[in-house]
Amino acid sequence: MVVVQPRPAERILSVALHAFATYGYEGVSVRTLNRELAPYHLSVQRYRSKERLWRAAVDYGFRDLDQHLAAAFEPALADPLEQLRGWIRRSVRFWAGHPELLSLVSFEARRETERLAYLYDGYLAPALGPVGTLLEALVAAGRIRPIALSTFHAIVVHGAAGPPALGALSARLDPGSAPDLDQHAEHVAAMVMAGLRR
Repeated sequence: MVVVQPRPAERILSVALHAFATYGYEGVSVRTLNRELAPYHLSVQRYRSKERLWRAAVDYGFRDLDQHLAAAFEPALADPLEQLRGWIRRSVRFWAGHPELLSLVSFEARRETERLAYLYDGYLAPALGPVGTLLEALVAAGRIRPIALSTFHAIVVHGAAGPPALGALSARLDPGSAPDLDQHAEHVAAMVMAGLRR
């Protein structure tokens, strides 16, 4: 079996993304990153600044978010409620499967910065825009209760993606049961939809 090694740029960005998600922007030094990359004979110098490296790591980590969530709006599903259910399932699977991205957003969302603007304008707003429009349409049609997009996002992303993303805590709360991500996403979607339906 052939093991495909990540390209040097991907390895650098993966190490940087993990560091920023673990320690936050202020907690990461270029010197520390270079030390972690030394065994691979790699360096972060090509990015010229920590800010540029952070942006490149974010672009690397979030590159599939829009496409992943856009696929939830399947043309074959005519019922907007089923579209919403599908978006919830896909969102939970994505965020729970990428705990480093969830952690990075949590670090940056605490205060207004240029980094939060970069994350929001480039990735979060485009990903949440279509579901925000869908929620508004369902409320206007009287099919669901009104809900703020920030509340919906907190429940589906930060709340529902928590158990798989916080594996050590989940193992203590439910010893001996490894969470099945698809089953978890289905369970969350059912609970959220039940709470939203009129």
